[in-house]
Amino acid sequence: MSSTFQWALIGPGSIANRFAEAVSQLDGCRLHAICGRDAHRSEQFAQRWSVAGDAPVQAHTDLARLLADPAVEGVYIATPHGQHYDYALAALRAGKAVLCEKSLVPTQAQAQRLVAAAREHQVFLMEAVWTRFLPVYQEMATWLREGRIGQVHALQSSFCFPAPYDPDSRLFNPALAGGALLDVGVYNLNATRFVLLHALGEVPPLQRLEVSGVLAPTGVDARVSASLDFGDGLVAQFVCGLDTSAPNTLQVMGEAGAIVLPETFWQATRAQLLLPREPGQTVERPFRINGFENQIVEAMQRARAGDIESPVMPHAETLAVLGWIDQIRAKIGVRYPFDDH
Repeated sequence: MSSTFQWALIGPGSIANRFAEAVSQLDGCRLHAICGRDAHRSEQFAQRWSVAGDAPVQAHTDLARLLADPAVEGVYIATPHGQHYDYALAALRAGKAVLCEKSLVPTQAQAQRLVAAAREHQVFLMEAVWTRFLPVYQEMATWLREGRIGQVHALQSSFCFPAPYDPDSRLFNPALAGGALLDVGVYNLNATRFVLLHALGEVPPLQRLEVSGVLAPTGVDARVSASLDFGDGLVAQFVCGLDTSAPNTLQVMGEAGAIVLPETFWQATRAQLLLPREPGQTVERPFRINGFENQIVEAMQRARAGDIESPVMPHAETLAVLGWIDQIRAKIGVRYPFDDH
């Protein structure tokens, strides 16, 4: 095994550039190869992220060839959601550690099969919910564990942006598992669970789920508003959408104060602690590179330690979030071609 962790990347699209940028600036790793359906696009991506004085990044269109390369230790999957399962399963069977973009897969049933494969082959698997690894989230976690805002009573979050409607795009095509929930709502739900885990030590069982949805012409969710009632007066509300704008904040309300991530909460670098009759406290925790670096380092360290999951983003959390997503989709009537597979 090389002292340098060798990454391969599947799906050289826009988000993959962020991953490649972080890898290029981290010590102890490099981008070894990429795989995409379009040979020209793959070669362009490989050339862009090849480093002078180092071996050039290899470009493939054949997944089997990529996974057969003994130099590859880990695979980052950045394709549309509907393709994650097949790629992740193939990588796990090939013995390659997997860091897969959120949502890991479209359904809880598919995620259960991937987790089973990771256990069977003793290979690391993690959903790339980079938010949970951000420094400002660790600051918020400390405030919650210390009880700085007292008992948490409510959460509110929004993640919306107006996307041009294209029935063939990854956002609106059901065959690609399009829709607001899997693309952006996964952040709202992960933030909810993160807060509750650190405030309470666990996520209470969901007592009631109220959902309102607006469907795109293709049948995927263009907008979802939901209220998750955990009993004892604890409620989390969120809205996610591809057809509107929102402040895109996270607010955690407690009996003694509040915590606010004031903008783009999923990639926050700033948090506010608001206490009655006291000056507000604001912390700034900037990215070291672009925000992806912490999850990449975690994946490499865990994979080399022989772990099959991360305690920061464990399999149980991926399964729990997808369980909620399955319930929400059922309530608004969103179905995918692979729901029963």
